[in-house]
Amino acid sequence: MNISQAAKYCGLSSKTIRFYEQQGVIPPAQRSANGYRTYNEVQLDRLCFIKRARDLGFSLEDSGSLLQLSMMPNRTSAQVKGKAEKHLQQIKDQIAQLQSMQAVLEAVVVQCAGDEGTACPILDKLNGCDL
Repeated sequence: MNISQAAKYCGLSSKTIRFYEQQGVIPPAQRSANGYRTYNEVQLDRLCFIKRARDLGFSLEDSGSLLQLSMMPNRTSAQVKGKAEKHLQQIKDQIAQLQSMQAVLEAVVVQCAGDEGTACPILDKLNGCDL
């Protein structure tokens, strides 16, 4: 399978696949006689694995680490769970941060008249003024 077919199969772009190879997340593809990259089933499985891990918000480094663990017959589920728990906590922290930003922004949007006047609680908040 060539790179464009592999990209379509995994839901990635060709550029992303080349980047993953460049970063060492996946080994370089074999080259056909005409110099085109070719991908076998194992490589496609690895690309799809990385795509799914990235879709869950894992960093490229963590996605690669999880891929390596998936290929280790002597890995423990504790190793994998630890990485997933750490990532889950990061997501929870991000959600809490976003909820805090949302609360502040909702409060100042409600306070803003949104009229032709110059008074603007939104800008006051951004300028550090107390509301």
